[in-house]
Amino acid sequence: MARIGSAGNYGPKVRSDCRVTIELTTSGGIQIELDSKVANFFQEQILALTHEILDHFKVKNAKVMIEDQGALDFVIAARLEAALKDADPSIKESYLPEMKEYCLYGSEKNRLRRSRLYIPGDTPKLALNAGLYEADGIILDLEDSVHPNEKAAARILVRNTLRTIDFKGAERMVRINQLPLGYEDVKEVINQNVHVILIPKCESKAQIIEIAEFITKEKADNTPVYLLPIIESAKGVLFAYEIATAADTIIGLALGLEDYTADIGVRRTQSEEECFFAKSMVLNAAKAAGVQAIDTVYSDVDDMEGLYENVKQAKSMGFDGKGCIHPSQIKVVHEAFLPSPEELERAKQIVEAFEQAEKEGIGVVALGSKMIDPPVVKQAQKILEMARAGGILS
Repeated sequence: MARIGSAGNYGPKVRSDCRVTIELTTSGGIQIELDSKVANFFQEQILALTHEILDHFKVKNAKVMIEDQGALDFVIAARLEAALKDADPSIKESYLPEMKEYCLYGSEKNRLRRSRLYIPGDTPKLALNAGLYEADGIILDLEDSVHPNEKAAARILVRNTLRTIDFKGAERMVRINQLPLGYEDVKEVINQNVHVILIPKCESKAQIIEIAEFITKEKADNTPVYLLPIIESAKGVLFAYEIATAADTIIGLALGLEDYTADIGVRRTQSEEECFFAKSMVLNAAKAAGVQAIDTVYSDVDDMEGLYENVKQAKSMGFDGKGCIHPSQIKVVHEAFLPSPEELERAKQIVEAFEQAEKEGIGVVALGSKMIDPPVVKQAQKILEMARAGGILS
């Protein structure tokens, strides 16, 4: 009996993707039908890659249909693998493209995280040039932006993306699905130099402990993988501090207000007054735990003025970063996090006084008539870091 599987996207609005349909048969050898907009240039390359992947999975008899809209090799490979596994779920091994040298850089627990750009995990055209927009982090999303029927294919595509695409130094992040489905996502991406795993709809310390232990079990080496829980419910808000302190690999708490407002039964407004309690709780939990506080996304991608004011409000509360759902938001977010001239001058004076006191071996630091405590110095250093990242301080 023939077994049929498919994966990928095809249509007039689709770019840099393909749809692969595979029928596994008992005879007839390999038959490939290719419909590609770039067939005149890349037909032989696509066919050779298809044969290579089928050989890798020891497929001897199959009818393969590839409907291509300019997909790169790593996308075609992901779609072929996903279609094969859809046709035969007993297939467990993988076909891994070469890990590119520019994908092998690391990250740090306390690095700057002003902006994080969400990229739907099943839309390769959006990932190809994501690094050019200079977000501090790029999130390949396997949760809300991926249709339930496409989850398995998306995680294979995200895995290949992590091995192939140059994100220009941005932190490499993946938002997994809620557990237990999230375990499958972790298994697929954890050894592909992913820096941060985002844990959606986190409500308990136990969730963090479970995922941290699973990562330790699945990780092939000792390079750190950081965790960023997303607080998106009333319960999550109340347990925010327990969540923030559940593992030493946690880098911060992120806030998701769309789900939070739905959970408490109110409509999210532009002022976000209805979310003040949640924002304050998450912020204070993060700061008490010594990790970063990351504000929610701003959903109106056409309202740059509103976004700017929203980020300024988040900054004034103490948030360290913001989620972005469109590349056009990144520059605005970075500008809004820049210190004012007065803040910058004050921070320079504090740091200079601190450094001078250290040089002279003085234990007490003062600026004018005011004593400078370590938290004040730390905040001043953070302001200078923001200024350097924004290009207003050398």
